[in-house]
Formats: sequence, structure tokens, C-alpha cells
Amino acid sequence: MHALTRIAALFLAVAMLALSGCASTPRNPDDPLERYNRAMFSFNDGVDRALVRPAAQVYETVTPRLVRTGVGNFFGNIADVWIGLNNMLQGKVGDGMSDWMRFMVNSTFGIFGLFDVASEMGLPKNDEDFGQTLAVWGVGEGPYVVLPLLGPRTLRDAAALPVDMKGDPVASLDHGQTRAAFAVLRVVHGRAKLLPLDATLEDALDKYAFVRDSYLQRRRFLVHDGNPPLEYEDFNGEYEDDNGHSSLLPVRTMSDAVAEMAIDSLELVTLVEADAVQSGFAIR
Repeated sequence: MHALTRIAALFLAVAMLALSGCASTPRNPDDPLERYNRAMFSFNDGVDRALVRPAAQVYETVTPRLVRTGVGNFFGNIADVWIGLNNMLQGKVGDGMSDWMRFMVNSTFGIFGLFDVASEMGLPKNDEDFGQTLAVWGVGEGPYVVLPLLGPRTLRDAAALPVDMKGDPVASLDHGQTRAAFAVLRVVHGRAKLLPLDATLEDALDKYAFVRDSYLQRRRFLVHDGNPPLEYEDFNGEYEDDNGHSSLLPVRTMSDAVAEMAIDSLELVTLVEADAVQSGFAIR
């Protein structure tokens, strides 16, 4: 079994063990594992503060904006192949063909994807993964869970991770050091894009609840292609978390940018980045 698959299986097993061993009565129906999740959230936040955020700050300081734009375009371009396949699996043939056309256009006229020519040609960027495909196939999202280093997920998204890894072109690179270098660059670049939004997260009264609610809101938004069911859009029910704090589930009150920051800022490494750590690559 590939090392990435073993890592994914280990993290999923941790989540399942925590779920089966949770004896407390959940106060938030989306978060029955809140005690475990808060502890793991604190651990991930510590790693972010100690390692990922400082690396992102250095990257942003020393790398010109034009170069950073090219890096983001490159990773976005290679992701379009897997995005297109998931659109096909979801029955959205037109979107899937558009994704693959984006990849071909940007890989050629955009110089290996460094320039996003396809968007200028009217081929929009989509965002799909196997977790969303499972949702379209009728798989329930399950409880919210925070995975070690990998950050917030639903149980459905956690189960989809090994499959998403199979579709990641960076993970398929044979040369370990090259794979690790690309993986770390992708994480640092992604974190650097979110640095301006850190203050919003730090100002939240309950940082954990903010990230959780934003993650669930955005995932439901993506699964339903921007039109989540009424049960998600208009629910204003109050609940108490395990610390006795009253909270509200979000109802289109956060901007998409803030929601994306809340999702990604603690999604410190994907399984590719975990593989990079195993390969012995270090940020210096």
C-alpha cells in the first residue's frame, strides 16, 4: 500500500475511533466530537503558528506578486484534470469538458499553466473533489471532524481523501524530493494567500466555532453548486457548545473569502504534504 494511502487510512481510523468512543451527548448536531475536535484544533493551530504561517510570511516577502500569481495558476491548472473527472462523475458533462478544455488551453497557450488564459476565453474555474461527488451520489456528510494536520473535514470528506490523492498529479510524481518540494510550495503559497484574513479569524469570539461553522457552510455551498437547500440557508437555531457558549449556525452572514480562509488556514497539509514530511523535506 502506498505511503499516502496508509496515512489517510490512519487519520480516518483516528476519527472513527473518536466517534465510536464519544460518550457525551452532543449539543451541536453537526459536532458530536466537539471535545476531541477542539483539542485537535488547538494542536493544528499550534503547528500553523510555529511553522506554516512563518514560512508563508517569508514566502510573501521574498517572492514577487507576479511569481506568486504564476505559482497559483500552475497548481490550479493541474488540478483541473481531477476537477473535470469529478464533474463527469457527478453527471455535469458540460462542466467536466470545460475543465479539461481549461487544462489544455492553459497548458499550451498559458505556458504550462503559469498564465490563466482559459478564464479570459470564458472557461470558468470550477471547484470539485471526490467528497462532493460522494454527496451527489447520496452519501451523507456525517459528523464534523478535525484531523491531525489535515484540518477540518466532514466524515464523508475524510473518507474521500485517499481517492482525491489518487487524482492529485503532485502525489503521482515518482521523484520523492521533487514531489516534496512541490507539495510544500503548494501549502506555503496557499497559506500566504490567506495571511490578510488572519486578523478576522483572530478577532472571532470562538475561533474553533468560527472555523467549524465556516467550513460546513462552504462545503454545503460547494456541494450544491452555490444553491444549498433551505435547511442549510435559513436555519437560525441556537445551540450550546461543550463549553456552555451559545452560538448560531451561519446563515449567509460570512463572505466567501472569510469562509475559505477559515477552511484552508488550518488545513495545514494535505496528504501530499504529509508525504512530503515523510520524504524528509524541511522548510528552511
